[in-house]
Amino acid sequence: MVRQEQQRAQSPGGIPQTVRLFTSPSDMAKEGTEIAEETEQMIDQKEPDNPVSAVVDSKEMRAVLLTGFGGLNKLKVTKKPMPEPQEGEVKIRVKACGLNFLDLMVRQGNIDNPPKTPFVPGFECSGIVESVGENTEGFEIGDRVMAFVNYSAWAEVVCTPLDFVYKIPDDMTFPEAAAFSMNFVAAYMMLFEVANLREGMSVLVHSAGGAVGQAVTQLCSTVPNVTVFGTASPFKHEAIQHSVTHLFDRNIDCVPEVKKISPDGVDIVLDCLCGENTGKGLSLLKPMGTYILYGSSNMVTGETKSFFSFAKSWWQVEKVNPIKLYEENKVIAGFSLLNLLFKQGGCSQVKTAVQKLLSLYNQKRIKPVVDSLWALEEVKEAMQRIHDRGNIGKLILDVEKSPTPLMANDSTETSEAGEEEEEQEGDNENKERMPFIQ
Repeated sequence: MVRQEQQRAQSPGGIPQTVRLFTSPSDMAKEGTEIAEETEQMIDQKEPDNPVSAVVDSKEMRAVLLTGFGGLNKLKVTKKPMPEPQEGEVKIRVKACGLNFLDLMVRQGNIDNPPKTPFVPGFECSGIVESVGENTEGFEIGDRVMAFVNYSAWAEVVCTPLDFVYKIPDDMTFPEAAAFSMNFVAAYMMLFEVANLREGMSVLVHSAGGAVGQAVTQLCSTVPNVTVFGTASPFKHEAIQHSVTHLFDRNIDCVPEVKKISPDGVDIVLDCLCGENTGKGLSLLKPMGTYILYGSSNMVTGETKSFFSFAKSWWQVEKVNPIKLYEENKVIAGFSLLNLLFKQGGCSQVKTAVQKLLSLYNQKRIKPVVDSLWALEEVKEAMQRIHDRGNIGKLILDVEKSPTPLMANDSTETSEAGEEEEEQEGDNENKERMPFIQ
C-alpha cells in the first residue's frame, strides 16, 4: 500500500494516478490501445468552447462537519469547498486522520471558548503534498507528510502552515503517521522535556492502553531500568502487559497497590484523568518527583456534556498548596501540545522532538500502535469506541476507506437543513482562520 502511494505521488503535477504493471508485451499493447480509445472518447466529449469540461470537478471535498455541540448526531459527512494554500502553507491530500479523546471533548463543547459551529474537527493528519503556497521551502509536490492542523483535519484536503508539516519515513504507513504526531510528541515532551526521565526512574501512566499510554510505555523502554506502572481496563491487560512492568485495573485505587511494590512512590505521574486522581498522583510522588496533568477525561461520562460531571471532577481536585510542594520537594506541571503549537509559539521545540522520535522510529525502537481504521462516514462509531475506552492504541479515520453500509446511513448528509447549514459555514470560512481552543 505504501509503495502504491509513493508511485502515485511521483506523477506529473502531483496528481494521483493509477500505476499499471505489465507482465508481457501483448498486455502492454492492449493497454496502450485501451488508453488511446479512452483519450479519444474524452476529446469527443469536450465542448468546443470549454476545453476543461472533461476534467473532474476538484472544487469540492468530503469532510466531517460538527453542526453543533452535543451528542453523536451532531456529526455528519458533507461536501465543502476545496481549500487552497495561502502564503507559507502546504496543501495536503489527506490519507489518514488521527482521532483523540480531545476530539470527543470538543464535540461535546467540553472545552474553554470552543469555536463557533459548524466546523470541521480534527488536529492531525497524514497524506501527500498536493501544492504549496508562496514562500514555502523544503517541501515538494508528492512528498509524504504528517501534519498538525488547527482544526479541519477530518477532510480529504487540508492546508496548514509549513512549520506544522513533517516528512515521514518511506516505510511508515499513512495510518502510522497519523497515529504518530500528537501522541508520541506529547509523550516524549512530557517524559524528557518536562519530567527529565533518566535511567532507573519509575513512571505511573493512566490509560496505559490508549494511544498516549502506548507511546509512553514504548519511550520508557528506550531508557535502561525504567519501571512502568500502568492502569487500564481489565480486558486490555493481556494485550499490553508486555509493555508495562506493573499493570492495575483502572477501576480500583492503585495507590496502595503501587506502594506495596514501591513504598517510596514513583518519580513521574502522567495523569490524563484529573479529578480525584490529581491528589492520588501527588501523594505517590517521591521527593523531586514530577506530576503532569495532560487531560481531564473524567469530565466525560455521557454522550453529551454533563455539568454535574464537570463540577464533580473539579471539586475532587486537591487544592495545591505551594508551601507543601516546597516542603515535600515535589513538582506539579501541565502539558498541552496543541496550545504549545498554536498559541505559544513552540514549533521549534516540537520540531526537535519530532526529529528525535523519527530517529527512534528508524532505529525500530518505537512504532505507533493502530487500533482500527474507520471511514469518514463511520466517525460516530469510531468516536463511540473512544468514549467506551475500547481502543488499544490509536483510532484512525481512513479517508479512502469505504464505509460499512449500515454505519454510513446516519453519518452521510441527506437533509435540506444540513445543506443550508453547510452553505452558511462556507460563507464564514474565508473571513478568518478557525480560532484555537482557549
